Amino acid sequence: MPNAKRAAPYDQQNGDDRNHKKKKDSAESELRRSIDMCSKFADVMGAIEIYDKVVAEGKVAFNQYTYNVLLYLCSSAATGSLRPGKSGTIDKQQKSSVQGKQNNPVNDKLDDSKGEALNETSEEVVVTDEERRLCLERGFVIYEAMKLQEVPPNEATFTAVARLAVAKEDGDLAFDMVKQMANAKLSPRLRSYSPALHIYCKLKNFEKAFEVEEHMLAAGVQAEESELEALLQLATDFGLEYKVYSLLHRIRTTVRGLSPSCAGVVQQWFESSPAASAGKSNWDSLPSPKTVKAAYESRGGGWHGLGWLGRGNWEVKSSVLDTGGVCQECGQQLVTIDIDPNETEMFAKSLSELACQREGKNNEFKKFQAWLNRHGPFDAIVDGANVGLFNQNFVDGGFNFHQLNSVVKGIKEKIGSKRNPLILLHHRRTRGGPANSPHAIKMLKRWQEAHAIFTTPTGSNDDWYWLYAAVQYKCVLVTNDEMRDHLFHLLGNDFFPKWKERHQVRFSMSKEGPVYHMPPPYSILIQESVSGSWHIPKSGNDVSQPGEWLCVTRPGHAKADDMKEEKLKE
Repeated sequence: MPNAKRAAPYDQQNGDDRNHKKKKDSAESELRRSIDMCSKFADVMGAIEIYDKVVAEGKVAFNQYTYNVLLYLCSSAATGSLRPGKSGTIDKQQKSSVQGKQNNPVNDKLDDSKGEALNETSEEVVVTDEERRLCLERGFVIYEAMKLQEVPPNEATFTAVARLAVAKEDGDLAFDMVKQMANAKLSPRLRSYSPALHIYCKLKNFEKAFEVEEHMLAAGVQAEESELEALLQLATDFGLEYKVYSLLHRIRTTVRGLSPSCAGVVQQWFESSPAASAGKSNWDSLPSPKTVKAAYESRGGGWHGLGWLGRGNWEVKSSVLDTGGVCQECGQQLVTIDIDPNETEMFAKSLSELACQREGKNNEFKKFQAWLNRHGPFDAIVDGANVGLFNQNFVDGGFNFHQLNSVVKGIKEKIGSKRNPLILLHHRRTRGGPANSPHAIKMLKRWQEAHAIFTTPTGSNDDWYWLYAAVQYKCVLVTNDEMRDHLFHLLGNDFFPKWKERHQVRFSMSKEGPVYHMPPPYSILIQESVSGSWHIPKSGNDVSQPGEWLCVTRPGHAKADDMKEEKLKE
């Protein structure tokens, strides 16, 4: 055919294909960048405008990531929880969701009962009622388009749709999203369940709310304070004494200091009529003091688990504890809760695995473990960087070896140990600058000869090292680090705070030298005593600055003086 267009040479065809692919990739990258910027600045209307334009042009297809960002923005706006966030954060979270435990807080930056956005420190963006309705409507349109294009959903997709369901108070839809995740062989997380649970609690749908809770437990997902508070409010409203009792103990194991709202619900329960008759069926056969004490001690102290004790109305008062942990209202001695040795062992193993994974370069962490086996045990671990840099943020301030030495010597004397504390310090702190002073050189040499210092290598995070050593030897850890960073969230939010409370020694400096704030002589969590009284800590409690507690007593209790509880030592 003389007029037929001659086919391009093979290499030219490949070139055309490459150019087409390059343009397509460029367009997709530009779309992603634009959507990310909308997420960064919480510009949900701008994201919807981009979506409409791209759909109208039909040149670029949305993928799972861009769909999820759009759904996240729409659901956040529809629920009134839109905040600016860092671009790319959602993608990082989606990738991190396959790493580590499914309900790790590090993976849950937007896991919040109200659907908090990515940047916790930023303020919520004001969204009008009309914009909320529009975002709710467009969110479902976008989700339907995603399904129509057969773009596979992931956990973030289902969670975003569940949050859209919150805006229309459709608990069944939110719960159905969790169930669909199981069909898609995806592991639900706390943020996946939270929308359905909160809707049902808000609507006072008792059966459905606790059905969600049972589904969560079966999936191995643990509720946190927000979810437990919602369930406690529901149980209080319905006067369900057994549910309340069970939930109080779940809060006891999960929450260190209750938020004002949660503490308010607890107080509401104890001041209610159902609480006054709680345990009435057993009033003629209350367990003997001996039975209660045996149950109390078998559970490690802090609770007996035998149900409501005493008879009649409860008396709720605000109280404080003295430095020894004695309630100033009722005279009850609060105790230090035992840490299960098996829990400690599992925690050390988990910490070791995480550290080896994160510090895997040249097996440096395993080398550290071998070093500990040769030179341990130790009775105290010192976070060298935290101590040496304490109060040094002034002109000419720098790493203070004299201060570090003072704290090291002082803690050895404070705990009455014959062993030298172990100092963990990044190796860069031992070279150049303050480390070149004659005093520092002399100290470093003395610590090294005594195997009282370990210097962590380049590229490592010394936090893993000092934390592991303290857990491994069940000893005190000297640091003012609050351990709230990403790294510590990897460890979960159940056992770690309990361990930290028992082992962290904070310090300050005075003219006379270091002042040590030793672990509290009591645990800052809900405590149920053998006498039947309850003590509920409010958030912000710190043994160095005692906070407010709720002291809850009831007629028919044995008096605290008659049933003195001994402090339980680990």
